[in-house]
Amino acid sequence: MTDRVSDSLIDPCDGAERNVEKLLIITDALMRHADQNSSRQGVAFEQFRRAALLEDGVRQRTRDLEAAMAMLNEANSAAERARRDLAQAIEAIEEGFALFDSSEAMVLCNSRFCRHLVDVRRHLHPGISFSAYVEAVSRSPVLDLPSGTKPEDWVADRMRRHRERQVFNVSLVGDRWLQVSEQRTADGGTVVLQTDVTDIIRMERSERGKLLDDQARMIRATLDHINQGIGIFDAQLRLIGWNQRLGQLLDLPATALRTGASFDMLATRISSQMGLGEGITPSMLWSWAHRGTQREPLSFELRHVSGVVLDVFAQEMPGRGFVISLTDVTRERLAVHAMLRANASLEARVAARTEDLAAALAEAERANSARVRFVAAASHDLLQPLSAAKLFVAAARDDGDAAKTRETLEKAHNALVSVEGILGALLDISKLETGGTAVEIVPVSLYVLLSQLTDEFAPLAARKGLRLDILPCYLTVMSDPTYLRRILQNLIGNAIRYTNQGRVLVGPRRAGKSVRIEVRDTGPGIAPEEQQAIFREFHRIGGSASASEGLGLGLAIVDRACALLDHRLDLQSTPNRGTCFAVTLPLASGHAAPAYRDYTPVIPEEPGENSDRIALLVENDADLRRAIALLLERRGVNVLEAANGEEALGLLDEIGIVPDLYLVDQQLGDGMSGVETLLALKELHGERPARIITANRTAQTRAAAKAAGFEIMFKPIDPDALEAFVLQAG
Repeated sequence: MTDRVSDSLIDPCDGAERNVEKLLIITDALMRHADQNSSRQGVAFEQFRRAALLEDGVRQRTRDLEAAMAMLNEANSAAERARRDLAQAIEAIEEGFALFDSSEAMVLCNSRFCRHLVDVRRHLHPGISFSAYVEAVSRSPVLDLPSGTKPEDWVADRMRRHRERQVFNVSLVGDRWLQVSEQRTADGGTVVLQTDVTDIIRMERSERGKLLDDQARMIRATLDHINQGIGIFDAQLRLIGWNQRLGQLLDLPATALRTGASFDMLATRISSQMGLGEGITPSMLWSWAHRGTQREPLSFELRHVSGVVLDVFAQEMPGRGFVISLTDVTRERLAVHAMLRANASLEARVAARTEDLAAALAEAERANSARVRFVAAASHDLLQPLSAAKLFVAAARDDGDAAKTRETLEKAHNALVSVEGILGALLDISKLETGGTAVEIVPVSLYVLLSQLTDEFAPLAARKGLRLDILPCYLTVMSDPTYLRRILQNLIGNAIRYTNQGRVLVGPRRAGKSVRIEVRDTGPGIAPEEQQAIFREFHRIGGSASASEGLGLGLAIVDRACALLDHRLDLQSTPNRGTCFAVTLPLASGHAAPAYRDYTPVIPEEPGENSDRIALLVENDADLRRAIALLLERRGVNVLEAANGEEALGLLDEIGIVPDLYLVDQQLGDGMSGVETLLALKELHGERPARIITANRTAQTRAAAKAAGFEIMFKPIDPDALEAFVLQAG
């Protein structure tokens, strides 16, 4: 313990004399305390020990403080050295440097900062605000303010740049320039750098001048090498640039084209030697050049007495000057005139050829029209006696007793039916070929139509031993009822004609907003190379020449009728397996009324049932009139005959009898037509069942009958259809 205390009391750093002095003081204190009583000896010793420990702690703290002071002194020295180094570094910077703290107060700046602004430099000191510094610069006479700019305006613009931290140039008197840039420090302060860019700007200006000179020389060389004449005028209408081509085109001497030459003088001289084109006068040109507002581009022509034509284009440039370009378009104008002359000659030749073609076309149309009229007239003239022969045969067939006679008459009747079909086909193909057929697209009930086709073709299929299935369909489509019936008749008839065994299936299928009617058979099929040819007129599969097989017009009529009605026609066929024709028609919207009357012809078994019926028959063909009357009389109907409408009206007026039904031919010679006759009968005797009978299938005839409210029975007249009408009229 004593050693530790003594060690702590003796400090080697104090030196020998100081330590001896301490020991003597301690020894003296111990000797004084030794003389005291023993009861106080322990207390004194304890106090001595505490004093020694306290001194030891004070000494340690003193050493720490001395060390800290030494470090602080060293740090201060380092900071001072750093400050000196920073000041030297800032001073060594070639740019002007200034540091402002976060409160916009200047901290320091180097000697190059604002060195060109001597009056401002005197006011710079640490603590000056940034705004005061900017205000001082704005008032400096060294600052070269832009024209029209006031010091306060410059201050506002400078503070805006300060907020946006922009880099910009400041112009000083004496053609000197400073580039000013600002950077934000981490603590929100601002570093301002000023760089003298006078030499750079002067060099750029010099280089720009050299570049402009080079460009001017290049522009001059370009102008001299282009084929256009170019003249450039300034805002005072003085010539400041041109090329040699300008003088050549205007035929001007070299002395007329000089720098500063007046536009008015040149324009006067040019107008005296050359004429202005259409749409421009000298006063208009003068007004354009002297216009105070912006000039619109101007284009006109100059014409020399030698025939040279110049195309002139003038346009304003920035700065109110303008440029004029002249192009020699003499060759182009001569070519245009030659082309116009050639066009005129060509148009005359085309007109002459057109007249020749029109005449040839008119002749062809006349010939075609004559052919059509001949076909129609021939068909009508043939149908008249054919209808009479058919009715006579039908009546004779009913009267024939011997089986052989009935067989002969049946064959004659079938032959007449074949001739009727051939004539009808010829008439249809003629109308479709000339495009003179009008169609009437109306809602058509497929149920009624297919039911009628079933009744029509079932006996024919049964005679050949074929199974005919025509599936019912309750949909309504949009089509022309006459042509749709003819299309399906031809397809079903062909299927039965060329199928020797098996079946024929007619099945409608709904496909979205359309109906697809398919006619399938188990016949021999059609070879791929024949599938296009079968739609040509008079083409028959296998080259059959039998009249019973028709003339090969059925599919031609189907194809053209489908095209006329815009119905899609498809064909699928496999040789030795069968054929399928399909017609696609649009569905009718809503529930449209059927276009056909749903009836089944019923032939009375006994003629006596109609013995009280009176029919008025008006027909100018005597044979046909007698045949129809004979057939009606065989069915027990009393017939009043007349050759024309006037005769019929006179007959009824004379006998005072009103018939039960009317059968009136449409074409009755020079007098009243059939429609006119029926209208007169209706007015005199009221409504009666009536039919127009005619071989004329034109749209005009259909329209006239429809407008009057009468139905048509086309010739050759079908005996069953005639009898069905008589039955219904009851």
